Amino acid sequence: MNPSRILLASASPRRRELLAQIGIDFEVFAVAADETPRPNELPEHYVRRVAAEKSQLAMAIRGDRLPVLGADTEVSLDGEVLGKPSDFAHAREMLLRLSGREHQVLSAVSLRWGEEHREALNLSRVKFRRLTEAEIVAYWDSGEPWDKAGAYAIQGRGAVFIEHLSGSFSAVMGLPIYETAGLLQGFGIEVLPASLKR
Repeated sequence: MNPSRILLASASPRRRELLAQIGIDFEVFAVAADETPRPNELPEHYVRRVAAEKSQLAMAIRGDRLPVLGADTEVSLDGEVLGKPSDFAHAREMLLRLSGREHQVLSAVSLRWGEEHREALNLSRVKFRRLTEAEIVAYWDSGEPWDKAGAYAIQGRGAVFIEHLSGSFSAVMGLPIYETAGLLQGFGIEVLPASLKR
């Protein structure tokens, strides 16, 4: 029997919004995976590991029969995962580094059901225009950057900084819809159910 509901191992409102957008019925069960980068860990390995640990931890704690979806999205520049800013000085440093340059956004998805585990990774490239000090201060004061990878949100005010995007908007937002839909369909979970197709 195909599942009609999944467990989302994330508290991210962006992921909830994106899953709802494609008609997925889900229950939120946020977990606290270890998001500390390991020595010499490549960004791709990091996001895959964190996404997999989230789904694994949620499954271990809940122990129910729902498929479990974990995800992680990170901004990478010069081979380094930038993470989320701890304060204004940290956010300013990140945004100044991103200013006028292209960076990578890696978004990994991990889906578990029973003994099966499937993964997907999206790599997108984002080019920032040059930012001014005044813009960085105003952006921080808006409250938007504080809990965002790379200190910006593509779906919010941070969009004004983006000169070019090569890849997936939803992946940069927090969940690569194309890859996620493929994993869900692989488990027999209906994407865009009949109620959304009218």
